[in-house]
Amino acid sequence: MRIAIIGAGAIGGLLAGRLAAAGEDVTVVVRGAQKEAIAGKGLTITGLPEGTVSTRPKVAGDIGAAGPQDLIVLGMKAHQVAPVAAQVRAALGPQTLVMTAQNGIPWWYFMKTGGPYEGRRLASVDPGGIVSDNLPIDQVIGSVVYPAAELVEPGLIHFIEGERFSLAEIDQSKSERIAAVSETLTRAGFKAPVSSDLRGEIWTKLWGNLSFNPISALTGATLAGICRRPETRELAADMMREAQAVGEALGVRFRISLEKRIAGAEAVGEHKTSMLQDVLAGRQTEIDALVGSIVELGEIVGAPTPRIKAILACVKLLEVARA
Repeated sequence: MRIAIIGAGAIGGLLAGRLAAAGEDVTVVVRGAQKEAIAGKGLTITGLPEGTVSTRPKVAGDIGAAGPQDLIVLGMKAHQVAPVAAQVRAALGPQTLVMTAQNGIPWWYFMKTGGPYEGRRLASVDPGGIVSDNLPIDQVIGSVVYPAAELVEPGLIHFIEGERFSLAEIDQSKSERIAAVSETLTRAGFKAPVSSDLRGEIWTKLWGNLSFNPISALTGATLAGICRRPETRELAADMMREAQAVGEALGVRFRISLEKRIAGAEAVGEHKTSMLQDVLAGRQTEIDALVGSIVELGEIVGAPTPRIKAILACVKLLEVARA
């Protein structure tokens, strides 16, 4: 399968390395130091169950230069999708699939649902409708990304834990093409089930991310540190309760308890969240997709989110101060 992965950071690079090692025709679309490193010495991933993997995927500076593709994976952060959406559209062939692999509420959340909010656009993740205008929804498939990894330096990624990429058609239908993507990821060593409730899985993961990520970014604490201190554990739980009310108003079923979700985060240990990693590296955070989207959804369904709003304001101020 011809696969282009836009953004070869921690997760995009993990996908690229393993898929290339499995014999897929992989192109990474990157710029700057990461492009130079992969073009010069290849891509190395440490910490994998199979040991260190070193590959040399093709490298392109933009998606147009990558040539025709069967699958384009949007491996960048959520806020980076809008700036490249038009370029991705220009590279689409009639059968090309686009797989979204962002944290938080996806821009396509209200598409092909048949519900009361069908087709509604979310400004927090689709500003001005630029993403939905450029990416034909019939060519998009969704995913929930569970692996944790860290970009140690350009060209070097360290795998931490998790091998699951849940996949689904946007309308949750079964199809040959989603099965083919699942098989491709499975051959590369991932667990890639076709989910029967992808939006529910999005909320289960987001339930922790919307609280632990911003608290971590504001305090510098790891997941274990947040969970083991009673005050921050309770703050995270309060934010999760607010988010649960929003999700349930949208028809989401939370299949695990709040305490079990917190315990799962604590079990990960002294892990720096992706948002904390972004803050430490001086990068823009995914605050809008992880937190701002919940506030926006809360306003849509009439569910108050005072603690989530307060933490959102603090992280936004942190970003202004850092800038």
